[in-house]
Amino acid sequence: MSAGTPLTRDYRYDGSWDGLLCCLFETYERRELPQAVYSHEDVQQTLYPAVEIVTDPNKAGRAKHAMLPKIGPSAKELAEHAFLTCLPQKEVWILRFLRLAFRHGPPVMNMLTQPAVHTLNKAVLHLQHESHQYQGFVRFSVSQGALWSVIEPKNQVLPLLAPHFCQRFCNEAFLIYDKTHDQALVYQNGRHEILPLLAFEPPEPDETELRYRKLWHTFYDAIGIRDRENLRLRMTHMQKRYWKHLTEMQYNPFRSGQAEPEQSGEAQNFARSSGVLPSDSGSIMP
Repeated sequence: MSAGTPLTRDYRYDGSWDGLLCCLFETYERRELPQAVYSHEDVQQTLYPAVEIVTDPNKAGRAKHAMLPKIGPSAKELAEHAFLTCLPQKEVWILRFLRLAFRHGPPVMNMLTQPAVHTLNKAVLHLQHESHQYQGFVRFSVSQGALWSVIEPKNQVLPLLAPHFCQRFCNEAFLIYDKTHDQALVYQNGRHEILPLLAFEPPEPDETELRYRKLWHTFYDAIGIRDRENLRLRMTHMQKRYWKHLTEMQYNPFRSGQAEPEQSGEAQNFARSSGVLPSDSGSIMP
C-alpha cells in the first residue's frame, strides 16, 4: 500500500489538539488517510467503520517536536489556528495540510493552489476577522466587582481575544463566556485561562448596572441621526448575529418604533458633558 492511501474508514478522537496530532501520527504509522475525522461530541451518520484514536502524550509530543523545525512557524501557526475555526471537516483538511507541509517544508505556505493550503487560509482569515470584530463588539456588565460578557461566535475566538482583553483590563477580573462552544475566558490577578463551561446564567443587573446601561442608551441615541439611519448599511458593517448581546441594540427607538424612555437628569447631564446635547435642551429628540 502506498504512503497516505485514502481509505473508506473514519478516525474518532477526543476533540483536542493533542488528539488530532495523534491522528496525524497514526496516518504515518498506518500509511493511510482517513475518510473523515470527528470527535466524540460530533453526531455522525456514516456507513464507514470508525477507528478509535487514543490520545497518547508521547505521540503528540513527538509530532509537536517535529513540527517547528520541519514545517516552520508560519505553517505551524496556520494549522493551530485552523483548529479553532468552524470549517466543516477541519480535521481532515488539517491532516492533509500537515502531511503536505512535512513533505515540502516551509515553502508549503506559498503553494496557494493546493486545496488544503487555500482552504485553511480562507478559514483562518474568517477566524481572524471575527476575532477582530469581537474586540469591538464585546459588551461587559458588572456584578459584584467583576466584569462579565456573553458572546456567540462561529469560531473559537477566545484564544485570539485573550491577549487583547487581558492587556486592556489588566487590573480587572473578568469572564467572557462563549455560548456557542461552552467555554469561558477567565482573567484574574494577572492570570488567564480558557475553561470548559457548560452553562452560564448571567446575574441580574443591580441598580448601578441598570443606571449605566441607561446612560449608554442615552449617549448612543443622542449621537445617532434618525433621518440618516440605514439598517441595510449597518448590517453590512455589523451582521445582525452580533446585535443580540450589544447593550445599545437591546433598546433602539429608531428601529423598533418604541416610545422614547424617560431620561433621568443624570443621563441628560452625561449627554450634555459629551457635547451631544446643547446645554439648554433636556431632550435628545427634535
